[in-house]
Amino acid sequence: MKTLIALAIASFALVACSSAEKEKQREIGFTHSEQSLEAAQHSATIACTDAAQCDAIWKLTKTYVEQNSKERLTRADDAVIQTDVPYDSGKPVFSATRVANANGSGAVIALYAQCRGMYGPERARGSNYDDCAEKILNTQNGFQRYLQTHLTPRGS
Repeated sequence: MKTLIALAIASFALVACSSAEKEKQREIGFTHSEQSLEAAQHSATIACTDAAQCDAIWKLTKTYVEQNSKERLTRADDAVIQTDVPYDSGKPVFSATRVANANGSGAVIALYAQCRGMYGPERARGSNYDDCAEKILNTQNGFQRYLQTHLTPRGS
C-alpha cells in the first residue's frame, strides 16, 4: 500500500511539473508572438514623401484592407480606413491611418489589425490569440510587399 501511495504522489508531482513546463513554454511563445506582432506593425508603417506618392499608397492601402478583410469598410476618407467589427471573436478588424508630416510634405501611413478575443484582461493572452496573431502577422507582413508589387516606379 505504501508503494502505491508513493507512486501516486510521484505521478502527481510529474503531472504538476509537466503542467508548469507547458505553461512556461506557452508564455515564451506568447512573448515571441508579441515581439513578432510589434515587428509586423513596424513593417506595416510606411513613410511617403509627397502628395502623389502618398495618394497612390493610400489608394493601395484601401484596396489591401478590402482584399484582406472579411468585413465591410465602415470608413474610408483621407485620414482613416476602417472595417466593421466582426460579430464573432477570432476575426481581425483592420484600420489604417494617414498622418501628414509636420512640415506639410509627405505622411506616415500605418496599417493596424486586432481581433476580438485576442486579449484578455490586462492584455493577457486571450482565447483566440494564436489564430488571430497568425492572421495579423500574415496581413501586416505582406503589406510592404503588396505595395512594392503594385506601385509603378517614378517616371514610368
